[in-house]
Amino acid sequence: MKKAISTSAAPAAIGPYSQAIEAGGFVFVSGQLPVDPATGAFAEGGIKELTHQSLTNMKAILNEVGLGMENVVKTTVFLSDMADFAEMNEVYAQFFEAPFPGRSAVAVKTLPKGARVEIECIAAR
Repeated sequence: MKKAISTSAAPAAIGPYSQAIEAGGFVFVSGQLPVDPATGAFAEGGIKELTHQSLTNMKAILNEVGLGMENVVKTTVFLSDMADFAEMNEVYAQFFEAPFPGRSAVAVKTLPKGARVEIECIAAR
């Protein structure tokens, strides 16, 4: 019914969850922090670099099952500060082409490990 997806090209799960789950023709990618899988640390730089890393991690997980960003139908972006929205959006736009996926973007009080951004998605085969 459901299949766990895992790749070393993205950070390992840090709790009782999978990097992604495939079920019913959909892939549900867990929230990706801006962690560089090679170092285990947050990407260097500001919100643009952090957003790039989160999306790169998401893309690596999708690639593991033969999907790409064009398969993404919905994303959710979590920001620790909505003042980062415009710069996040600049980088986000570089990863997607029309027709763009549905998206929610919300500010939250805190994110795991004190991250400034976390991004999750749903992709369809």
